[in-house]
Amino acid sequence: MADSESEVIRSASEEISREFKTLVDSHDLDSLKQSQNLILGRLQDSNAVLSHFNEYSENCFAEVSSDFAKNTRLLRSMKLDLDYIFQKLRYD
Repeated sequence: MADSESEVIRSASEEISREFKTLVDSHDLDSLKQSQNLILGRLQDSNAVLSHFNEYSENCFAEVSSDFAKNTRLLRSMKLDLDYIFQKLRYD
């Protein structure tokens, strides 16, 4: 029973496949494949460019991150000093 049922399903699938092939022009499918390959190539190129940019950005950030940290500490210290000075000027 299972063999005959699977055979019926297989033949029905083949018939549907043949009907779909008659609905779609092979030239259109080839054109679609070509467009998809073109898009794939462009996306791969874009991905490579973005990967290189990310590596470059990571290297640049590594070079300047210590300077940022140092300058941030300096600015905080300067702000505290100025706040102290302004506070003394107001109350004196």
